Amino acid sequence: MTPSTRPLDGIRILDFTRVLAGPLSTALLADLGAEVIKIEPPQGDDYRAIGPMKNGQSALFTVMNRNKKSMVLDLKNPDAVRLVHELAARADVVVENFRPGVAERLGIGAEALARQNPKLVYVSVSGFGQTGPYAHRPAYDIIVQAMSGLMEATGDPDGAPTLVGEAVSDVVAGLFASWATLAALLQTQRTGHGQHVDVAMFDTTLSFLATSMARFLFTGRPARRVGNRHPLSAPFGVYRAQDGHFALAVLNKKLFDALAAAMAMPGLANDPRFTSDELRSAQEPALRALIEGWAAAHPVDEVVRRLEAAGVPAAPIWNIAQALESPQAQARELLRGVQDDRLPGLRLPTQPVRFNGAASNRAERAPALGEHTDDLLAQLLGCGLDKLAELRLAGAFGPTAIPSPL
Repeated sequence: MTPSTRPLDGIRILDFTRVLAGPLSTALLADLGAEVIKIEPPQGDDYRAIGPMKNGQSALFTVMNRNKKSMVLDLKNPDAVRLVHELAARADVVVENFRPGVAERLGIGAEALARQNPKLVYVSVSGFGQTGPYAHRPAYDIIVQAMSGLMEATGDPDGAPTLVGEAVSDVVAGLFASWATLAALLQTQRTGHGQHVDVAMFDTTLSFLATSMARFLFTGRPARRVGNRHPLSAPFGVYRAQDGHFALAVLNKKLFDALAAAMAMPGLANDPRFTSDELRSAQEPALRALIEGWAAAHPVDEVVRRLEAAGVPAAPIWNIAQALESPQAQARELLRGVQDDRLPGLRLPTQPVRFNGAASNRAERAPALGEHTDDLLAQLLGCGLDKLAELRLAGAFGPTAIPSPL
């Protein structure tokens, strides 16, 4: 029998986040069935105006806000704040990524909303957390990469610290925020009490640097830039072949012996320079020269074929298009077709974990600005046409109020 429910069906989330980390965290939860109500200012999430654009729609906003509903509220208006309090009483989770202190000044901080709903899980996502000497600092991905040690550990040994080619600190914070939301919900089910969850990009990025942290804790030395190789193991990195580059991962003596055989150099297996992982790492330049000398006679596809046949982990270097269009990504359904009249043929990513006891992930488009304002207020708070008109006139939806779709 095909499952008909998703893991988070019935969970309602008020989402005050914008840009990347917060919206990604709630998108992952919406994929699994949570009702995510995105509460936007009258001008909308900043990401609505950030390119690349297609048919007037932002790629970044569309991806990070899939499966959500949009409600516009002007939080500087007291009527809008009262509506938030009423909505919080009917929600399971609130997620926000204002600077620390802003939500409190607006009247929608954790304590204020907990008075309306003691079971509420209130998640704050910020650059440096709600406490500490840097809590007041604004944070962007590049700032956190710079201060966490990630950038200093990335790049060529003789080159400059290098920015990772993805907004990794934002993404990691979003992942931790979604995980933390679920952990807090589980505790609420057990205790009947909600809580304030504090997620910091700086903290989560530091936790993400697992090997750098482990090495420092045991040696007292920070990670060093080593370019396209593993900082501790060899041969474990990117190597040149006849027509491009390939990745190679050899982490033990068995795999190194298999590599030597695949290269038709069985003597390497007993070469005293390479008999342990530590020695191979110390002698990495010499080992690299041998591997690239062999690979220079073969195209990448042939190198990878030979190594895979010998049981040695190896791979071509793909770009994002090759990865997303690969047979593996298609078989795993990492992209889902989504109906959106604004963007014909739209495909969107979905959370990547497979649940064999649940219905498939939700696959719905991102909302237009304020698209669901009236419907949600009518459904959740019982606001009729007259009340909606009153709120609109009072400026709860902004000075230039969005007209009612009814």
